[in-house]
Amino acid sequence: MSLWNLAQPQLRDLVAYETGKPIEDVARELGLHPDEIVKLASNENPLGPSPKALVAMHRAIDLAHFYPDGAGYYLREAIAKKHTLGMENVILGNGSNEIIEFLGHAFLNPEAEVIASKHAFVVYKLMASLFGAKFVEVPDPNFTHDLRAMAEAITPRTRQIFVANPNNPTGTIVSQAEIDAFMARVPEHATVIFDEAYYEYLDQPPDTLKYVREGRNVIILRTFSKIQGLASTRIGYGLAPKELVDVLQKTRQPFNANGIAQAGALAGLLDQEHQRETKRVNDEGRAYLQTEFAALGRRFVPSYANFVLVHVGDGKAVFQALLRRGLIVRPMAGYGLPEWLRISVGTMEQNRKLIAALREILAA
Repeated sequence: MSLWNLAQPQLRDLVAYETGKPIEDVARELGLHPDEIVKLASNENPLGPSPKALVAMHRAIDLAHFYPDGAGYYLREAIAKKHTLGMENVILGNGSNEIIEFLGHAFLNPEAEVIASKHAFVVYKLMASLFGAKFVEVPDPNFTHDLRAMAEAITPRTRQIFVANPNNPTGTIVSQAEIDAFMARVPEHATVIFDEAYYEYLDQPPDTLKYVREGRNVIILRTFSKIQGLASTRIGYGLAPKELVDVLQKTRQPFNANGIAQAGALAGLLDQEHQRETKRVNDEGRAYLQTEFAALGRRFVPSYANFVLVHVGDGKAVFQALLRRGLIVRPMAGYGLPEWLRISVGTMEQNRKLIAALREILAA
């Protein structure tokens, strides 16, 4: 008898999340040294972590034989202080993705529905499927969340609504006015998840924290993987009213946020200079890429994040051609966009190398 007959039935058709191709894989395949490869696939910080975070993590390695602080006291305290909230409003995750899983454990079952935008982060659909919930996909004109249509899709069975702002992989945002009008229509039985992984790249970010302070059924997801450059340590957090955090804490495994990650995140959180420099490099690089895409006659979605979605024709072929040149980008067929690539913003040297290669490939 196959084990699939014993497993949860929804797992049979579940498609696993496909990550950006690792540098090590490309190095082996092409016979290149890893230093020769440029990865612009996973929206990582090209400057790396804060130097202060590196020092803190090196110190934390000396204590690797001890379990970490399971409550994440000092990191949660610093996060709460930054956002003028209480520690009871903060929950840590092994990446903000784990908090999406907490929400699934807490609220999803085969009777539940989850609403998200059509070209939103694919993990929302994966998590809904994992818990057997119905996934409701709302069209997104011009690759932007249609919050009015998402509100109209709410039913008595709706348990979660995801609003990624800026959205991955499109880089688009919704305004404060749109959010406020949407929230006025959301009933108490639905949890709104504002996924703000790229929040720090915005010049004037919308205020969603006010809904946490008002005690609404809302959680805001943030991460240390992007502007903080700590993607490998897997550390993120959620901001929510105390009751919602209390529920989610019941679903969390002990010691889910490792000690080295907590040390790096705490030091990085306090290093405002590194964050400002990262944003400056990203603003410059994103403007350069979009200008060059326009010069190449390629459509792109104007982005507010640290990546740009660009139309290249045969996405798979262009991806492979770039790969052979040691440049890793992200093909978008898994999002139903086979003619598009998502390209992360790198250093200016990396950006110029990408554009030079893309120019040659498209000309051919």
